[in-house]
Amino acid sequence: MTDDAVAVPASRRRRIKFLPYILSLPALIVCIGILIPFVTAVYYSLLRYRLNMPAMKGFIWFQNYIGFLSDPEFWNTVRVSLLYTGLTVGVEVLLGLAIAVLLQRQTRFNNTVSVLLLLPLMTAPALAALMWKLMTNPGFGILSYFLQCIGISNFKWASDPSSALFTVVLVDVWVYTPFIMILLLAGLRSLPRQPFEAAALDGVPRHFVFFRITLPMLAPYLMTAMLFRLLDSIQQFDIIYSMTQGGPGNTLLVFQVRSYLDFYQYTNVAKSAALLIILWAITYTLSNIFVKQHLKLRERARGLA
Repeated sequence: MTDDAVAVPASRRRRIKFLPYILSLPALIVCIGILIPFVTAVYYSLLRYRLNMPAMKGFIWFQNYIGFLSDPEFWNTVRVSLLYTGLTVGVEVLLGLAIAVLLQRQTRFNNTVSVLLLLPLMTAPALAALMWKLMTNPGFGILSYFLQCIGISNFKWASDPSSALFTVVLVDVWVYTPFIMILLLAGLRSLPRQPFEAAALDGVPRHFVFFRITLPMLAPYLMTAMLFRLLDSIQQFDIIYSMTQGGPGNTLLVFQVRSYLDFYQYTNVAKSAALLIILWAITYTLSNIFVKQHLKLRERARGLA
């Protein structure tokens, strides 16, 4: 036995031995807190269970999932959810990137504008949706009034199937574009300056610098921002439900809204749980694809690929 081992009391050695387990305890608690609802949802998705008919409760295993394959409403939910996700993420990334490039230089004006642009992000999505619902009201909304001033009358916004998706995407873009902007702005300001200084000395055109130097180096930040927004958009509930409750008709019946209605309106617990498990599977698959691409881009940016 060494002198160091003798010098350390046995009680202290035991504390040091168990310290890693104690430090990992919060993560374990969080993991258990996530797994319990997930396992519960899997369990209910394998049942026939309606709250208004408890006597019919019983295992039907994968019949809820098999039934979705021949359900046109389910495929409409998949289509609307993916379309909404693609539109919101695409528009927000383009706008966020454009704003970040404009505010890239660290000046007092740019810093002030970037702080002001974060204000929509500080608004609760449900509250923002209700605010936009008032502004887009065809009868007295201020945005409807502005459209009438330029000759567009009777534009029904979220109350018309042809414009409902446009309206909720507009609200989502207003709320979450600042999130993309601040991530990409941080990425732009952290890029090394040497390649840009060399390009400026050589007289390289700005568009070439942007597409050949800036974007490749910014790609990991872009993938991170897109992943965060993808995971949030495909699970969107607040904005859509606050503005349209999934309507008109089934126009905006995305996964979260349909699951909510199945549970609370139709009391079909099993079907609601099955929808959420399918949403988890889609989210898991898409996030894995994005993470793999992110790792490849990060290696390429470091010159390891």
